[in-house]
Amino acid sequence: MAQGRIQGVSEGSAQGGEEMSSILKKIGTYTCRGLMPDRTQTRIQLWDGSFKTAYRVTKFVIANTIPHGSADQVAVLKTDGQDGGSIALPFWDFSHNKQIGWASMENHGTAAIRGNWSLVDPDHLIVEDLFVVGICSEDGQEMNYFIELEKYAVSDWQGALALVRARAQGD
Repeated sequence: MAQGRIQGVSEGSAQGGEEMSSILKKIGTYTCRGLMPDRTQTRIQLWDGSFKTAYRVTKFVIANTIPHGSADQVAVLKTDGQDGGSIALPFWDFSHNKQIGWASMENHGTAAIRGNWSLVDPDHLIVEDLFVVGICSEDGQEMNYFIELEKYAVSDWQGALALVRARAQGD
């Protein structure tokens, strides 16, 4: 399983105006980026052994490693890697609590990216690791991923509640 490392971008206090920021203390903004093989799960290590920190994903983007190629790609960002990254259908399931981000990229071999789409659940706090799984229309081609996260200081009960929410699916 491939692994990504988180990189610090800026440190700061909570910004006014955003609902989550007004309830929790923002302690930093981070990015994680890398390459992942086709149909392989990549673990993004966030868990620090404490329920006193949590992350919120603000951006999730994928991109082809060959911008002028013709491969289309889709990916999902999850809070659980227990399935080992299997590509089960439906691959995207907005009703699934463990899926918190979805991205796609459409290419048409004309040296220009034709379409890029992504969506993240802004209300989901993550206390453990993240997992990215992607599919490319050309088997074996790697894809780039970019994830932007905000780190928050939370109380023990908020961290425990976020963990329960991430695991409660009722499958």
